[in-house]
Amino acid sequence: MPDLRKDPIVGRWVIVAKSRAKRPHDFEFSVRRRRGGFCPFCPGHEDKTPGEILAYRNPGAPPNREGWRVRVVPNKFPALEIEGDLHKRGEGIYDMMRGVGAHEVIIETPKHLWSISQLSEPEIQEVLWVYRDRLVDLKKDPRLVYGMIFKNVGPAAGATLEHTHSQLIVTPIVPINVWEEMTGSLEFYHYRGRCVYCDMIQQELATEKRIVVDTPSFTAFCPFASRFPFETWILPKGHSSHYENIQKNGIDELSGVLKQTIAKIESALDQPAYNYIIHTAPFDVQELAHYHWHIEIMPSITRPAGFEWGTGFYINPVPPEEAAAFLREVELELPETEEISSKQTG
Repeated sequence: MPDLRKDPIVGRWVIVAKSRAKRPHDFEFSVRRRRGGFCPFCPGHEDKTPGEILAYRNPGAPPNREGWRVRVVPNKFPALEIEGDLHKRGEGIYDMMRGVGAHEVIIETPKHLWSISQLSEPEIQEVLWVYRDRLVDLKKDPRLVYGMIFKNVGPAAGATLEHTHSQLIVTPIVPINVWEEMTGSLEFYHYRGRCVYCDMIQQELATEKRIVVDTPSFTAFCPFASRFPFETWILPKGHSSHYENIQKNGIDELSGVLKQTIAKIESALDQPAYNYIIHTAPFDVQELAHYHWHIEIMPSITRPAGFEWGTGFYINPVPPEEAAAFLREVELELPETEEISSKQTG
């Protein structure tokens, strides 16, 4: 018998229909294969991208040349552009403004790798620091309100280049999904006087049924009302609403949790396409007692169809309890990590 499960944050209902997993076309695994050919993100090709905004470089390495470890460049085909004013206006009942914002690409390593899980923990730490640095910098622009860091891996998840990279889009408005999360979590806080995400963490740790990875300061679990098979969230156990306020010990620990979680998903599902998104509070608010930044990882092995588009429901053929149990049992052979001197960062 299927379950109807309600998300405690936004009130969205999900149908967990285990019997549908037996259908042969329910999972569409798109195996990632090396494409070969020219890659504009590889070292020596710096002139093939727009000029860098930020780079962590080895000592003495000049800008826009080789010698970088993480590099941030404007997206060559931006969804939003940084120049100009918002020019907010109305046309009858319709509101509009100019497409002002930022769209950047974070090239996570000079090595031509297809997954962030192939990086060492110190290398992932630098990627996470770059995320923070860019949010802190763009937060200073009064036109900009929200910064979303996301990662598309594999063609089925929207990636056009295989070299491991993330993107940052900063908008002059709060996206509707984030607004719904903030509104739902605020209603919970007003009713119970607690953060719904903190309550979720405590309940998941108490039952352990949906836990995937657990460390002293972070936990990764498959949420109770998972929209997608093997959907996994990573949350800090300490309450914090803004990712950009993360400290060094948090970055150090998060790098290992992210590496393990992605590696488990890749191993369990034969290198699936996936997206991950950092959900964080808007720039124009201070620390929020009701909201909690987190990372959502969503493998692209099912696709919404007519029912989902028409109702807003999601049909998930894999109960999150089974998904988490499967991921927990995945044994990883992670390579030794290499140290990066703190003097080389920045």
